[in-house]
Amino acid sequence: MRAFLPLLFMPMLASAVEFQPLAAQARRVSEALEALGEPLPTSVRTALDSAIAAGDAAKLEAALESQVLFVVTINAEMRVKVAPGPARPELIEAGWRQFLVKVVNEAGTTAPLHAESPHAQKVYSAPERRRRQPTDSVAPAERWLDLAMADARPMMPTLSGLALDYRIVQLYSRDAGKREARISFDVGQGTQDLGFRAEADVLFTVAPAREITLRVKGRNGAPTTAAFLIRDAAGRVHPSQAKRVAPDFFFHPQIYRNDGEKIRLPDGEYTIDLSRGPESVPEIRSVKVGATTSEVSFATKRWIDPSLAGWWSGDHHIHAAGCAHYTSPSEGVHAPDMARQCRGEDLKIGANLTWGPCFDYQKQFFTGKEDVTSQWPYLLRYDVEVSGFGSHQSGHLCLLRLSEQMYPGGNSSAHWPTLGLNTLRWAKKQGAVCGPAHSGWGLKLPDNTIPNYAVPPFDGIGACEFIVDVTHEVPGPDGKLVPAVDFMSTVDTPATWELNIWYHTLNAGFRTRISGETDFPCIYGERVGLGRSYVKVDDRLSYDGWCEGVRAGRCYVSDGRSHLIDFKAGGVAVGEKGSELRLTASGEIELTARVAALLPQTPDSRLRGLGFFTAPFGKPDEKPFWHIERARLGESREVPLEALVNGEPVAQQRFVADGTQRDVKFRVPIKRSSWVALRILPSSHTNPVFVIVDNKPIRSNKRSIEWCLAGVDACWSQKERTYAPAEHADALAAYDHARQIYRTRLAEAE
Repeated sequence: MRAFLPLLFMPMLASAVEFQPLAAQARRVSEALEALGEPLPTSVRTALDSAIAAGDAAKLEAALESQVLFVVTINAEMRVKVAPGPARPELIEAGWRQFLVKVVNEAGTTAPLHAESPHAQKVYSAPERRRRQPTDSVAPAERWLDLAMADARPMMPTLSGLALDYRIVQLYSRDAGKREARISFDVGQGTQDLGFRAEADVLFTVAPAREITLRVKGRNGAPTTAAFLIRDAAGRVHPSQAKRVAPDFFFHPQIYRNDGEKIRLPDGEYTIDLSRGPESVPEIRSVKVGATTSEVSFATKRWIDPSLAGWWSGDHHIHAAGCAHYTSPSEGVHAPDMARQCRGEDLKIGANLTWGPCFDYQKQFFTGKEDVTSQWPYLLRYDVEVSGFGSHQSGHLCLLRLSEQMYPGGNSSAHWPTLGLNTLRWAKKQGAVCGPAHSGWGLKLPDNTIPNYAVPPFDGIGACEFIVDVTHEVPGPDGKLVPAVDFMSTVDTPATWELNIWYHTLNAGFRTRISGETDFPCIYGERVGLGRSYVKVDDRLSYDGWCEGVRAGRCYVSDGRSHLIDFKAGGVAVGEKGSELRLTASGEIELTARVAALLPQTPDSRLRGLGFFTAPFGKPDEKPFWHIERARLGESREVPLEALVNGEPVAQQRFVADGTQRDVKFRVPIKRSSWVALRILPSSHTNPVFVIVDNKPIRSNKRSIEWCLAGVDACWSQKERTYAPAEHADALAAYDHARQIYRTRLAEAE
């Protein structure tokens, strides 16, 4: 076996490469290592940033040198040779490590770089991940290694063609101790050459991992589930994100563990960040793992618990498949994994929506009732998002509380209506609760002003056809007419884009409610429950009862960092008695609520410039779209609570977001039939209470109704092409109906 020594004689090559593409490549490598949970050491990142800032290619190459485990040279004839680099060959038992492969590409090839080893239990190639035969025959017991080339984004699946390239090799060890492996590289058939030594024998030192029991307690010391983000002294995430399998997700740095479950960690110093959703107070603790470590105990803490007052959190839009999720071998993950995520984020209701890419696999889990993995009060149920099929081009639809998941006429996603209204007719007939998903897409505004009278393009997959569907009533389960749309989704697209169309339709007299969603793991993959609805439920919490609260508007939406509890107008509670307050004449009414919010003492530097109340009023289309930090007033810890009448702020109270619950009151004038609400923009928003004066309908803003009428035409100009010929007449009739309704209401408006 050759000694594995630093390549001190290896000449620097960066001078032969143009700086700009080399720097872009180095940034991709840094981003990829961060995503894999093994960021470059701080000293290396600092040196790399300095080299990029200086435009110095030689310093850039030198900055990365300590991370290079292999140097691969491809000569002009496409022959490959491998030599050791200066990185220490150190692995961890039952875990993945990432190293750089420095590629001297004299051939300028853009082929994929493959790695293999006879000691690997699994042998990968990039980009196809096809199996390759090991170069040597070894006994199964000697196959202690696993390896792969990291070629997923932001990395490229092939070499760049530059004279100097960097790739990432991922190595996993089954065992602890000293282990030798032969690792070879090639760029396709015929590129290995024994004369060029296309392989290296490496003696690895594998640090042992200890089995650690995690104890985590919740309220009153009861066992619970929490999120654990574990990093070692070098900043590496444990367990490694590379090649995680469910229940751990590779696109998360955190893992979710129940009380009493175990993890394996090598000896060393760790920082453990414990959390349990936005209502919890995170705990960051230093832990030393050594010979005497067998258990680590935690107790979760909360700054607020709305469920104690009967307000139950839920996310009506999460997925077990697609986007960032695993897509093979099972087309996503199964219900136990999603239920674990919900428990770990203290999300009481999870609507697990089956959608296009994995519909035909995931549809088998639909039962029309709460999933067996539910552990009250954490309730998971399968329903449907019309996405990737059917009417999705005119706006995706969330269909909740379905009794049947398959539209008549087939057994897959291939035969669904292309007109959203036809899908809604079918869903509402079975008593479903329905609304457009990720409402803001396609409804971009020129600025943050709302109500905003600029007509958006209606060219996306958000609440576009909603402008038509909201005017329709369709038969419910008993044959009586009910609104075709129950709610609009909020929190996972820019706040002003979502709220603007909602405000205009409310001003036109419609009574659609709002509900909070995450669209996990598509729009947001960080955690479930980044967008939430807090629904007031008087009886024992159930999925169906929670959905009914959304339909009735007995809820508020939030990022979980601010709360608007028990909102009332003139003594009428939101979501009760139709959310309707009746007055015989104009006058003042009192709005009340119990409010709370939590901001850290110091502003979050990552979100500077996104504030809604600090010039230049932020950037609504930058994530996170809803976040309490965006409501912070300057450098203070204060946030503004606004009282709305017909979408216009008429009063404001500032309060300190220190987690304290406060009772608030507003006196607001009501001149005509109107809707009223409270908001902390863009963090939380109540549903409306409708104030009816002298028995007159709400037609509060003529310009809003004109906006809606113009919106119908804008939507038709974009969506006509998406409707199948067989449904074209239905679409024409639906749009004409909407135009007539808006014209009638326009004539009724003051």
